[in-house]
Amino acid sequence: MKEKFDQIDRSLLRALQRDARLSQRELADQVGLSQNACWRRLKTLYESGLIEGHTVRLDPVQLGLNLTVFVMVRTRHHSRDWLETFRQEVSSISNVIDFYRIAGDYDYMLKVVAEDMNAFDRIYQRLIEKVDLDTVTSYMTMEAIADSRPLPI
Repeated sequence: MKEKFDQIDRSLLRALQRDARLSQRELADQVGLSQNACWRRLKTLYESGLIEGHTVRLDPVQLGLNLTVFVMVRTRHHSRDWLETFRQEVSSISNVIDFYRIAGDYDYMLKVVAEDMNAFDRIYQRLIEKVDLDTVTSYMTMEAIADSRPLPI
């Protein structure tokens, strides 16, 4: 899809990343299209899978999730069965909001939100109890400087 979309599509996507609540009329006005032309382009972007849905960003602090932790995991296991068990266990922890397999000194990186250090410790204990891991290193954040930025399109 990357090579098929043009500047108008990029403008549509940028506008939606800023505010997905825009009506089709408002969106069409912002990018200089008729409402019908805007609808057709949006339909194509959805059908291509480029737009994956609509979400709402919530303020974690107002929800009592005052602590954000990046957890780095190293393992000695790389079998398909171990990986499936690990994925299932991590995915079952709702406080893990991002989960990546990475290259470098660690094998996986998790972004975890919790109420406080005690709540994070319960999540940590659950994680190490269920899956055999080599090294787990946690980095507590002090401030989110740039979080969930729009994709550069």
